[in-house]
Parts: sequence; structure tokens; C-alpha cells
Amino acid sequence: MIDADGVHTLGRVVAQAGEIADLLDRSLTGAPTVLVQADNTWRTLAAAIAVGLRGGLIAVISGHAAKSEYDLALEDIQPDAVIASPQAIATWQVDDGELPVVGEAFPGWSVRAAASRRTRGVERWRGGVAIAMTSGSTGRPKCVVQSEEALRYAGQATIDAVGLEPGDPVGALVPLSSVAAFCFGLHLPAMLGSPMVCLDRWSPEDAVALLRDEKVAWTMLVPTMALQLSLVPGSDGALTSLRAMTVGGGPMNATALERAERHLGTRFLRVFGMSECLGHTTPLPAEDADVRLGRDGRPFPGTLVRIVGADGAPLPDGEVGNAQVRGPSLFVGYARDGVPVPPEVTADGFFPTGDRARINDDGTINILGREKQVIIRGGRNLDINEVEAAVAAIPGVAQVCIVPVPDDLLGERAAALVVWSGEPLDLDGVRRELAAADFPKFKWPEFVYDVAHLPQNRVGKLDRSGAISLASSLAAAGIAAPAGTTAGPAVP
Repeated sequence: MIDADGVHTLGRVVAQAGEIADLLDRSLTGAPTVLVQADNTWRTLAAAIAVGLRGGLIAVISGHAAKSEYDLALEDIQPDAVIASPQAIATWQVDDGELPVVGEAFPGWSVRAAASRRTRGVERWRGGVAIAMTSGSTGRPKCVVQSEEALRYAGQATIDAVGLEPGDPVGALVPLSSVAAFCFGLHLPAMLGSPMVCLDRWSPEDAVALLRDEKVAWTMLVPTMALQLSLVPGSDGALTSLRAMTVGGGPMNATALERAERHLGTRFLRVFGMSECLGHTTPLPAEDADVRLGRDGRPFPGTLVRIVGADGAPLPDGEVGNAQVRGPSLFVGYARDGVPVPPEVTADGFFPTGDRARINDDGTINILGREKQVIIRGGRNLDINEVEAAVAAIPGVAQVCIVPVPDDLLGERAAALVVWSGEPLDLDGVRRELAAADFPKFKWPEFVYDVAHLPQNRVGKLDRSGAISLASSLAAAGIAAPAGTTAGPAVP
């Protein structure tokens, strides 16, 4: 394993894991549920192995989590032990009476175990072996419980699709505290017997250098991160070692992705998945760009995706409706009061994803956005994904996010936050391009902001709430005005 501290051999990682497992064995009776501060270092892998050696369940949480997030995890998971750094322990205000220190996991990092010294067992998790918290972008963060079978299935399906072989270095660039990163950044390379290459904190410049220097064969990024790589000076042709880069977890535009992959010298695989049903579609590296970048892959073997109408009845291929999925990587449930609450599924076992989608004639899928991702302008609904796709096709646009800003007269207006790779255009310039593309005028954005980067959450996904707040504050400050005026200066 390679991280910011250097190279860590399998022997060292396993030896440290054994020491932690022995400490847990001495401190607790029974298989434990352990809440671990997950960072992108060898510590997370060692802690995961240690919990596995004890037959336990690992729950991962970001070291940057607020006290409210820790409290939520404590309430939902009810762990028997906690492993974390002094900084996290202080931020979370961990109760010394309920979780006293029983030893040290890593230099400075403490292991805290339940004062009762007896675990609640892992049978309560009904086959779950790992828990991670969602980003909360669609409401209250949820603690998703995944089984060993689901992790292995999703990992093997990805290995087969990409054509990875034992020894191929795998990049772990997304924080390992997320469900998908734990599966594909930690569990997958362990299954494959491959070097795990970690980036401790997101920096596009550092990411390009790491992927290039360590000759990483595959990694997974969210679109905002992937597109940022192409803006790094000197990144032209830098990622030729990558067999492919899987991109998912946020809005994507084929034009922007094609420009970026051509610049970087690799191939993107546009996929669809979710914490509740891990990475359940993918294209293949050998497929044409219009399939790899313009669609969201085909279901993994054994996974079924269907599109239903408002009445729940399946729709024929080509029609747009609500996506539902059933397959081996479907989660055990959401952790609540220390047990998994099974997902709400249809009578025949399909899980509603909350996404609008279409199945094409060749079996590929197009995810068309969340079911309620619209701007309501003067009583007229504007599809955010449609407007984003139109703006993203403008030459020089690297990334774009369309968000609503409040308006006393119309209720909401559309604002575009744009990261430019070329010369920025003002509002009039953007509208000229949209007019030339014959994009309907009533859908044009009424504010355009030149920004250095789009707001992101901790796992690198687009933070739409942050984007809305940024655009609303800029509009309220009068930095840009509606219809016919130009945008203000670049916003950091």
C-alpha cells in the first residue's frame, strides 16, 4: 500500500492489524462493531483487517465529520468500540465514561471500548460486515449496511468489466469513509491482490502526479474530480497508464468528458450506482465514446434495472420513467438504533432509486437526473440536467452547475456556475452559443458566474446545496443581474 507516508508492505499492515485485533479481544467479549475514523492511509486497511480477524463489523466515518454526524452514527450504529485520532476524539466529544480508552491502535490513535466490556454481537446486522454514511445530499445522512457478498460481487464485476489483473495498481483517491470508496478503493484491490495507491487529501495536481508516477491501472472518481484533472498544467497525456477511469456519482456531460479523456490520454467509463446498490452498471473500455460517455453503462451480470411509470408498471425501452434496481449488491438496510432496517422494495424485490432514467435499445441506460431536480420559473418547470447539458456543450466549458436562485416575481431563476478551460464568456456570450445551438430561449440561464471550482462535499461530489447558496449570495449581492447583462468577476 502506498500513501502519503510511503510504502507499507502487506506484512507490516497485517502485523499491525493483529495487534489491534488482540487488543479488541482482550477488551471486549464477543464479535465487535467498531466505528473507525477512515482516512486514505494504511491505517484504514489495518483497522479493517483487525475487525475482520475478530469476526466483527467495521463502520467507517470521516475524520472531518462534525460532532452532529458522530452523534448520528453513535445513535444509528451503537458501536462497541471506536478507533480515532486525538483531533477527532476532541471534536466528537467522545464520552470517556461510555467509551473509555483501552489501548493504542496507531501512534496517538486510541482504541475505546464499551464500558460494559461485552459486545452486542454482530448477528444483529443480519449478514452486514461494513457500514458507511451517505453524504446526506438528499436529506438526513444514512448509515448504509453492506454485506460481504455485495462487496465481492460489485468488486468482481468491476474487475471483469475493466479487465484488471492481479498486481494492477488501483487508485484510492475518493475518501474511504464513503460506501463506494470503501468497496472499490479498499476492498477491490484487496480482492485483486494489487497495490493500493492512496491520496490523503484531494488536490488535482497531486492526483495527476500520483496516478502517473505509480502507473495506476484503474481508479474511480466523481465527475467534478475527473474533469479537474484535465485542467492541471502539464497533464496532457499524463494518464496513459490507466486502463480506464470509472466516473460516476454526479451530473455528467459527454462533451466535457470526451475533451477531458482525450487530453489526459485515458478512457472514462461513465457508470451508475448508489450507496444502497453499489456500482451496478458500467460500459466496457473497448466501447465507442458515444456509449462510454453518452450513456450510463449496462447492468452488471445478475443485476436488473427497470423503468416504471407513475403507476409502478414497467415501461418499454425508450420511455422515460423512474428507475428501480434488483441485484446481488443491494444493501442489507439502513442502520437504525443498532440494527439494519430493511430497504423498502417492491413486492418483487426492486429498490426505487429516486432517479429518472431510460433504457435504450442496446440495453444501455441513461440516468436523467433525480425525480425532483427542476427549477420552477414562473410556474414553468426547467429540467436542470437538460440546461446543464446545453451549457456544457459550449466550447471552453470544463464544468457547469445549474441552480435556482430566488426571485420575488418568478419564484426562481436559473443561474449557471461555470468553470472555464478556455476564455470565459459573459452572459450574452453564453446565450449566443445557446441560440446558435437552437436551445429553447425560455430555458436559458439568467445569471452566469465564472468560478474557479464548483462546490464539493467531502467525497468530491457536487454539493448542490453549496452551489445554490453561492449563486444565491452572488445574485443577492448584485454581482450579476438578470437578462441581458454580463456576469461578474471570477469567484474563488
